[in-house]
Formats: sequence, structure tokens, C-alpha cells
Amino acid sequence: MHRLPAAIAITLTLAPAAFAGTEYPLTLTSCGHAITIPEAPDSVVSIGQGTTEILYMLGLGDRVAGTALWINPVLPELAGVDAKVARLADNAPSFESVLARRPGLVVTAYEWMIGPQGVVGTREMFDDAQIPSWIMPTDCIGKDNTQSMDGARTVMFDTALIYQGIADLAMIFDVSDRGEDLIAGLKAREAAAVEKARALDLPENVSGVFWYSSADIGIDPYVAGMNAVPGWMLSTLGVRNVIASQEEWPTVGWETIAKADPTFIVTAEMNRRRFPADDIAVKREFLTSDPVTSELEAVKQGRIVAMQAHAMDPSVRSIFALEMLAEALAGFDLSK
Repeated sequence: MHRLPAAIAITLTLAPAAFAGTEYPLTLTSCGHAITIPEAPDSVVSIGQGTTEILYMLGLGDRVAGTALWINPVLPELAGVDAKVARLADNAPSFESVLARRPGLVVTAYEWMIGPQGVVGTREMFDDAQIPSWIMPTDCIGKDNTQSMDGARTVMFDTALIYQGIADLAMIFDVSDRGEDLIAGLKAREAAAVEKARALDLPENVSGVFWYSSADIGIDPYVAGMNAVPGWMLSTLGVRNVIASQEEWPTVGWETIAKADPTFIVTAEMNRRRFPADDIAVKREFLTSDPVTSELEAVKQGRIVAMQAHAMDPSVRSIFALEMLAEALAGFDLSK
């Protein structure tokens, strides 16, 4: 088994301010909803690991009044900051628990948390409470969330949306200089990952599949659609995704996957335990013992990669996971 390392080091260089600063009140459109920020928020509740880690990376940990919805442990280099922040819930917090923190802003990585059918609440509920709500552009630009919770990407995921989200958050908090430094560092790492991928010189028939989880270990798994973050990873590496669906995480039968015969399988590793298959050990046992999956060449050859689940969602970790996946593929020796 190939295991991707979890630790990711990010260094921010806080250069002398070259920005005029944010002018308030600041009006933005977030996922089609207009919000006005009267001043730099002195407190924020972040619903989603992705937005929370961005806030920490921007040096705003002391303003995070609460966080929720975590899939993996916080990045090791951010653990000290996270330890001082209230965890409202490991999954979705209640609307009341968010309001109880009296935040000046609520942010999230997902429209299904705060949206028309928001699990936490709707945009209008937060408007009525006079709390602006902001959603990462990764969850609504080029994506249709009306048909399912996970939604369907109408175009392939683009890391430009992550950079836009970082820039927007930095502007909201009047730390655009820090945002530019963070974005520059991430872009450099993405470019390095692309260069590593080009050097692999993979044959055209290399293919892969990303297994996130399964509602029950014996039924069809949730796998990554072609426009999802893992689809972007595969496309960038010159690898074919055997899943052609535009859904973010469609369910596809193992018999169908077996017919496609993926060269390798990426399995999600997470702390969440909604389903038995959330446990990567359960995934591994299934792949090696099930009559269908155990006959896959990827399983026989040990071409199974463990990747933290959060890297499969739009986040800064996606950029680093691209490089780590390229390293795993190099270890499979699939070059022409």
C-alpha cells in the first residue's frame, strides 16, 4: 500500500504592506447572494475544515470564534492555533450554536451547510440575524447544487477558485497582503506538481478511480466524478478517470468499475465515522477480500493509494495532494 504523507508545511512571509487596505462597508456577492461587511470582522464562525484552515493560514486564528465540520485532523503546523478555537461540532453545528458565538461573519466551504436547504441555516436566516454569510466560490461557480447535496460540476474544478476564495477572505479581513503571500506560495507548489507530472511520461492507457466511502460496505461506493477535485488531479497528471459522471460523488457499482479496470485506486482516509467504509482499514479489507475487487489488477499489484479525504474536496490540500499523487504514481513505475 502507498500512503500519502499528511504533513504539509506552509510558510507565510508577511511583507511590508503594499496594499491600500480594504474600504468598508464592503459589498460582495457570495454564491449569488449579496452581503455587506460593515468593518473587518473581529469574530467569525467557520463551518468547514477548508475555510477554517485558510483563516489560520492567513493569521486570523484569534478571530475564529468557532469551527465545525471536520473530516481529517488539522494540519500539524496549525494544531497550536486550532487548539484554542471552540469546536462547535465535528459535523454540522446547529443554527443556535453558531449564533451563540455572536460572530460578525459566518463562512463555509459548502452551500449545503448554508444555502436554500442549508443544514445549518439559510442565507435569509443569517440575514435576519444580521450576520453576513460567505461561501467559498469553489462550491458554486461552475457547479449546480440544486439536484443533490454534493451537486454536479458543470465544468472541471479549477484551483483558480481556491485562490479567489483566499483573496476574498483576505480582503474581508483587510489582510490582502497576507492573502497574496499565501496564494503565491500555493501557486508555486501547484506549478511544481504539474512539472513532476509531466516528467512521469505516463502511457495513455493509465486510469484511476477515487473511492470516498460507501453507505454500506456491500453496496455501490461513492466515487469521484470527472469534474470533481480528484478528476482535476487525474486530468492534470494525464490519467483517465474511469468515472464519467458529472456528479461530484456518484455511486457506481464495483462490477462497472471492474470492467473499466483502473490502473490504480485512491482511497479516502478520514476521522469521520458516518459509515463503516469511512474507516480506511475497512476499505482495504474489502478491496482485498471481495470476489470482484480482489481480482482487480490494481489490487493484485498493490496499486492502492491512501489520501486524506479533505484533499479530495476543494481546499488548499488539493494542491499538495496533486504532487503527492504524482510521487505515488512514480513509485508504480508505469512510464512508457
